Amino acid sequence: MPDNEPPVPAAAPDDPRGESLNPVSRKLIPSRYLSLLPFTVVVAIAGVVLALVFHPVWWALAAAGIALTAFALWIVPIQVKRIGWLETDDELLISKGRLWHQFTVVPYGRIQYVDVTAGPIAQAFGIQTVTLNTASSTSDSSIPGMPAGEATALRRRLADKARERMSGL
Repeated sequence: MPDNEPPVPAAAPDDPRGESLNPVSRKLIPSRYLSLLPFTVVVAIAGVVLALVFHPVWWALAAAGIALTAFALWIVPIQVKRIGWLETDDELLISKGRLWHQFTVVPYGRIQYVDVTAGPIAQAFGIQTVTLNTASSTSDSSIPGMPAGEATALRRRLADKARERMSGL
């Protein structure tokens, strides 16, 4: 699928340099819905069926499923809007979240390798996740929801920059 939709405005203004971050594809929203909503809807339906067949106490399960579904419908677009990334001369900047905001700075010289992955749902929407692997085991250096061509091009650029910086050490 070509990525013809307008970009999501970069809603991650926390770059200390004041530069605007590149947004991820809007296709990440329906992709996350397809990954998450079937489970919450099944919980709601199971609660309704169990309450009707066995005992009214199961309405609590139905209410929980409905609440989880409503929460997912509300939070997923907000999460996607808050994901941004930017290549600078020396590092890659990644911003995610609002309440639990995470701003990651990955120096090119610290990158060991770059993965580009896509599960079946992401493939159907033509998006991929770029993951940077560094010596640190604690960083979440991934950019979900990138259009496939853009993800592959970013992987190549990051691998080249990482090789350049590593050869200088």
